[in-house]
Amino acid sequence: MRRYGWTASDETRFAPRRTAGLIPARILRRDRDRCDLVTERGTANARIGLTHASDAHLTPCTGDWVALSTAADPTIVELLTRHSALVRSSASGRSEGQVLAANIDIVLVVATLSTEPDLGRLERLLTLAWESGARPLIVLTKADLLVDGSRDGAARALAAVTAAAPGVDILTVSAFDGTGLAALRDELAAGAAADPTGSGPTPGEAVLGGRSAVLVGPSGVGKSTLVNALLGEEKLAVGRVRPQDGKGRHTTVRRELVPLPSGGILIDTPGLRGIGVWDVDSGLDATFAEITELAADCRYGDCEHRTEPGCAVLAAIEDGTLPERRLASYRRLLRENAWLQSRRDARLAAELLRPWKKIELEQRRLYADRARRERR
Repeated sequence: MRRYGWTASDETRFAPRRTAGLIPARILRRDRDRCDLVTERGTANARIGLTHASDAHLTPCTGDWVALSTAADPTIVELLTRHSALVRSSASGRSEGQVLAANIDIVLVVATLSTEPDLGRLERLLTLAWESGARPLIVLTKADLLVDGSRDGAARALAAVTAAAPGVDILTVSAFDGTGLAALRDELAAGAAADPTGSGPTPGEAVLGGRSAVLVGPSGVGKSTLVNALLGEEKLAVGRVRPQDGKGRHTTVRRELVPLPSGGILIDTPGLRGIGVWDVDSGLDATFAEITELAADCRYGDCEHRTEPGCAVLAAIEDGTLPERRLASYRRLLRENAWLQSRRDARLAAELLRPWKKIELEQRRLYADRARRERR
């Protein structure tokens, strides 16, 4: 289990559950009400207990550690505490979060050098990544297919991405010629233990430990191709990219966890079209760190950075040290986050009122029955 991230401290905390006849397992992929998992006894397919079905935020997902019964039809009976979770607002539009991956150490935010970078999308993904509790790492793919066929174009794209991602490391890679893959492997394998037999991993087998990472980005940026290159085999399907706009088809249909031969674990995700933020206050502060730092010098503590006198953020735009695009992107995500929080608060308030409404309805029925009896 160590190759999948299970630690000695995890085992200590799990000990009481072993006494109850349960074993630890990590979810490899989920398909509706069942999950494929890896356990110390091998792989298994298990049913999700009904207790997990009522809250979308707490239902098991890829990367989760769970307590598994050992019955003839294994059942997930408990979701173990997550140390990190990548969450976006639900694709259904409801006021709830959707967990994309759990227990991750790194969020690989994938973009491509073959087209102009979408900086607004990049900032959204970085905001989710910082909020997850994991460390974001930008991976720029297709270094062999430069945006305008020149090194100057690549330099401009890299400079734009760097400006949009303060404090975030950036790796430039190519699955075609191997550029940057060794550095990425080293990043994911950090902390992996040597094979105790001294013989090294067999083909297709991961060494012990390493980091857990999830790949996020739109279709067509080469996530599945990158996973295949790191695996050294064509495990995941890949699709063609439309030459006219650089967009790809959804070749990955569900989130899947795979161990890497060089150490570490990757969770591949389908291309994200809708990337709604979800309760990302600290994520926004980290993604727009320079705005957060400037805001501390504003004259007013509640400055909205619009027309207020003594606004350090507006002053930075005036003198050219802060791009106006960055402030516009920050405001857009800030508004979206506030709107979703208000919707969630309204839903929670409605849920709290629901029992009282039932009591009120029952009282009305009692009063109506009493009035009918008195009329008789």
